Amino acid sequence: FDLIADALVEGADVKISGFGNFHIRTKASRPGRNPRTGEPVSIDARRVVTFHASPKLKEQVQASA
Repeated sequence: FDLIADALVEGADVKISGFGNFHIRTKASRPGRNPRTGEPVSIDARRVVTFHASPKLKEQVQASA
């Protein structure tokens, strides 16, 4: 997990054969609102990790259902 985390922090994609791909995605800042008060707030720019499962993993999950 440490190797995966280190690679993602550096901005590199991580591909695990038969499992899937981890990507870093940069989200821009955008306006939002507090759902409780309705007050407008600014949501800061951030980087998030996305995961895309491989076809093999998807097949295994579907087969067990």
